[in-house]
Amino acid sequence: SALEPWGAMLSGQQGTDPGYDPLAFAVEQAHLRGLELHAWINPFRAGNTKDSTLLAPTHSFNMRRDVARVYGSQLWLDPGEPAVHDHVMSVVRDIVQRYDIDGLHADDYFYPYPQSDAAGRIDFPDSASFARSGSVLARDDWRRQNVDRFVARMYREVHELKPTVKVGISPFGIWRPGNPPGVAGLDAYTAIYADSRKWLREGWLDYLVPQLYWAIGAPQQSFPALLDWWLAENILGRHVWPGLASYKVNDGTPGAFSSSEIPDQIRFTRSRPAARGFVLYNTTTTLRKNGGAVAASVKPLHVIRAIPPAFTWLDALAPPPPMLAVTGRTLTIVPGEGEAARWWHLRIRIAGRWSTLVIFGTRQVITLDGDPERLIAHAIDMAGNASTPSGWSSPP
Repeated sequence: SALEPWGAMLSGQQGTDPGYDPLAFAVEQAHLRGLELHAWINPFRAGNTKDSTLLAPTHSFNMRRDVARVYGSQLWLDPGEPAVHDHVMSVVRDIVQRYDIDGLHADDYFYPYPQSDAAGRIDFPDSASFARSGSVLARDDWRRQNVDRFVARMYREVHELKPTVKVGISPFGIWRPGNPPGVAGLDAYTAIYADSRKWLREGWLDYLVPQLYWAIGAPQQSFPALLDWWLAENILGRHVWPGLASYKVNDGTPGAFSSSEIPDQIRFTRSRPAARGFVLYNTTTTLRKNGGAVAASVKPLHVIRAIPPAFTWLDALAPPPPMLAVTGRTLTIVPGEGEAARWWHLRIRIAGRWSTLVIFGTRQVITLDGDPERLIAHAIDMAGNASTPSGWSSPP
């Protein structure tokens, strides 16, 4: 965009136009397949030092050296600089305004995970920005406040532009060691200044994906204990969907997952009514690693197509039901008067067998795979609310 250069993964060189818009293409292709697309960002990461000579002239590290920082092997935009918040939010607003995304998602990197050198832990180089801020807080508290301000602002401004675009965050899976009792590990509250429990309890997000990248039987990072703790912290009833580490399945490391771990985690998640979903990280290891072994292991658990649960705090009103007209194997969906449907959820019986389709709302003429006997349709709006059903039956 005018704000940031093209990524190097598109052409081999940062800043080179690949000849198409990959995000527009991804949104279109996702919607054709009945999938939502949530744009995923790391707000303040700028790159790696080894890549600094390969950055395009328009890259933020080159354009705003006054607010960019070198931290160990990484390049960062300083979260303590108001100009950085303004720049990142300009990128977020550009994404939300120009693309028909369904959600905006921030990863777990706000301040960097700690790095060390021969002298010990490296402190993030923000002394100057801290001094300029005039804050009376201790620097650690000031850093947390910087992240809190950004998270709250991102949530507010995304919804000012498009009230039903969902905002999600996937924080490190442990808020603080000892929460719940017996849990040990990195203290994200003090190490990367992420008070993720506060974001959830304040309602500064629509869904939380805590990265619960440990096994069910992990002694100090129990997947069940951590999931139950996060669900108990969800006092406003947002969506909490655990992140599952598909990348760990048979990866050859001491903490490698067995082939049954991810299906078992999905079953456990489904045993908790308050956890109406999960997220697999990442796509490549889920779909391609070992010939798609992870995808094959979870396929039996996904026989019926489903839609995400509704975000009723964004919009609680259901859209009008559609009308259905069938000519031979052609189904025509006539939208009802009022709010436009984002999706059509169709249940179809052909030759005595039911199937389910999720179709983007702009498609209103569908060719069926056989002669329909029974159809049931719901309109689904952007917030996931379902209309009352509409039905059609073949003449006797």
